[in-house]
Amino acid sequence: MHNVYVRFCACLLVTLSLFSGSAQGSVNGLGIMKQFEFDSIDGGKINLGEFDGNPILITNTASNCGFTKQYNELQKLHDDFSDAGLVVLAVPSEDFFQEFSENQKVKEFCEVNFSLTIPMTTITSVKGRKAHPLYKWLASEHNFRPAWNFNKILFNGAGDFVGSFGAFTSPNSKKIRTKIKELLQK
Repeated sequence: MHNVYVRFCACLLVTLSLFSGSAQGSVNGLGIMKQFEFDSIDGGKINLGEFDGNPILITNTASNCGFTKQYNELQKLHDDFSDAGLVVLAVPSEDFFQEFSENQKVKEFCEVNFSLTIPMTTITSVKGRKAHPLYKWLASEHNFRPAWNFNKILFNGAGDFVGSFGAFTSPNSKKIRTKIKELLQK
């Protein structure tokens, strides 16, 4: 009888820790997102905590990359899903040596060539010691480090990391669009 009681208590503790862990994950997700702030290419700040309740797709970008045409696809995602709550954020980075050295050139390039209206940060490091705190957190907590330009990361409305997609995965791929639709329905 004593062994049954011990097993029951152990199972109960494991079950409670699983439920509290998943609930805590969401709280930590929101809390962690509020800690991440970027300088906006338009001036001011972009605090990820402002998007509480909204899924966020963040992409490290570069103006002179073979994947730069994905700006059109990021804009299409924004056009298709922003009214439903999706936030699409571009993070220009020179880490792979394919970005202009001046924010104004990046902004003009994106406006003239892609008519971008998605939020965009200033040129930001996404890897190594100088990486933005969000990317350092992604590396340490989720083992995610951008391998190239146009790597995409997706967060749910609670601020939890959902997944990452490489440069070869189109922002408008069925895989990404399906995941975004699922997040928007929750």
